[in-house]
Amino acid sequence: MTKTVGEFLFDHLKAEGITEIFGVPGDFNFSLLDTLEDYDGIDLIDNRNELNAGYAADGYAQVKGLAALITTFGVGELSASNAIAGAYSENIPLVHIAGSPDLDAQEAGDHVHHTLMDGNFEVFRHMYEHITAYAVKVTKENAGTEIPKAIRIAKKKKKPVYLDFPIDQVTEPVGEVKAAEAVEETDEKSLEAAVDRAKVQLEEADQPVMLVDFNTLRFHLEPEVQSLAEALNVPVAQMMQGKGGFNEQHPQYIGMYGGAFGDPEVQKSVEAADCIIAVGMLWSDFNLSKYTAKLDTEKMIIIHPHSVEVAGEKYEGIHAADALEALQKSGNRREGEVETPPSIYDDTAGGPEEEIAAESYYPRFQRMLKKNDILVVDTGTLSYGMSQVKLPEGTTFISHGAWQSIGYGTPAALGASVAARDRRVLLFIGEGAFQFTAQELSTIIEKGYKPVIFLLNNQGYTIERYLNTDRPYAEYNDVPVWDYMSLVDTFSSVTEVFKARVTTNGALEEAIENAEDFNGPSVIELFVTDPMDAPLYLHNLREHAKDD
Repeated sequence: MTKTVGEFLFDHLKAEGITEIFGVPGDFNFSLLDTLEDYDGIDLIDNRNELNAGYAADGYAQVKGLAALITTFGVGELSASNAIAGAYSENIPLVHIAGSPDLDAQEAGDHVHHTLMDGNFEVFRHMYEHITAYAVKVTKENAGTEIPKAIRIAKKKKKPVYLDFPIDQVTEPVGEVKAAEAVEETDEKSLEAAVDRAKVQLEEADQPVMLVDFNTLRFHLEPEVQSLAEALNVPVAQMMQGKGGFNEQHPQYIGMYGGAFGDPEVQKSVEAADCIIAVGMLWSDFNLSKYTAKLDTEKMIIIHPHSVEVAGEKYEGIHAADALEALQKSGNRREGEVETPPSIYDDTAGGPEEEIAAESYYPRFQRMLKKNDILVVDTGTLSYGMSQVKLPEGTTFISHGAWQSIGYGTPAALGASVAARDRRVLLFIGEGAFQFTAQELSTIIEKGYKPVIFLLNNQGYTIERYLNTDRPYAEYNDVPVWDYMSLVDTFSSVTEVFKARVTTNGALEEAIENAEDFNGPSVIELFVTDPMDAPLYLHNLREHAKDD
């Protein structure tokens, strides 16, 4: 039997391992949602708004590799656009499906609701062309080509794509289906030249080091990176946006490299190296710690997703996995054991009766983590502090270092919970960020997911207080005082939620133990009395900003 356009779409998403799609209903996506409701194998997770649907899809994709969301035309897709732009910035593959008015109305230029009342039905797709890798209107004639093409682009480029489905086209039979394009292979001559040049760098090096970064995670290169590290027997550090790209319990792991703001021992090891093998490097201000990171490209072998750079010379057409495998065979193995310094949070600080503070709760966070946990960390002081926490083996670390849109965490934790029902999800979020997207907590509770949420109440936007060194106590950095424990009750009329408001280290430890024993969602509010309480990394950053 001939598939409809909608069935063809869902078949392709299901083939990629997608078992849930996020979204919000609207009258122009009814044909999509009706088809999905009758479709076997994919469920709809109905979000509280489209922005949250986009964030949830992002969290889901970081666990499963690909995600999808459905919105309605105009108002819905624009509400989601911040999340889609974030996915583009962060290299997250999403398929954004937008239901639009029927083709006759579009071709006639009718003044339909959810439009700008100017007869232009292409304006939103043109907007999306700037924040996606591919944006196209799908009809029954081109669906057989455009749907698989868009998914292929999302997977290859690790970017979101946008598909506009006129409501009347979804239930039409799909037209001609084209065969998939052949996968581009590595340019062997380019690879050979790059590896030969890299071998010279490695042979001349006395103190090599490996840096694991952003695109190691996005292109799922963790196994190949670890194999190369073990073949070369070199110390391994991670960049800020590469957190979670290397097993932090590995005997060759030396810690996070945070330029002038991070661990000084790691900084010394990296900056004294005479050869740096960097995988998935991203040259951003956050990643380079406000550009205090001192990395000389003349000493670097940089393995990008589709190219290799050696001492500033670039070799194109090389898949990263092929480059990593070739370098394993270089024979440049370093002798001796790697010396690994302790983590800055290895020692637990603060007595049970003392008030919680950054120096005491981060070590306790590190101590409570378990193998294969999923950590979702929102932007703010927590994103800097949690970057320095040493993770157990198999931990997934989800955070936005490039886009840094606060409020991402709660819906992203929903997405991660949906994607990995058999793993523990922990959300670390400040109260300012929580207030942006708090309503998605109701979806988490209603759907029966069980994340442990650590809500840091530090009297406003502490991160902004640190960044604005001239006016840290400006009124615009205050946020309304919410009764978070009562708010949780309003979202949980049926499902029981463990909740605790803690002010001391002992109370935090007790709440962590109780949350571990509780079979349901947990919300632990950490109330900190000092609005300038922050991790060491941020203190160092602020002093640097003052000096400038």
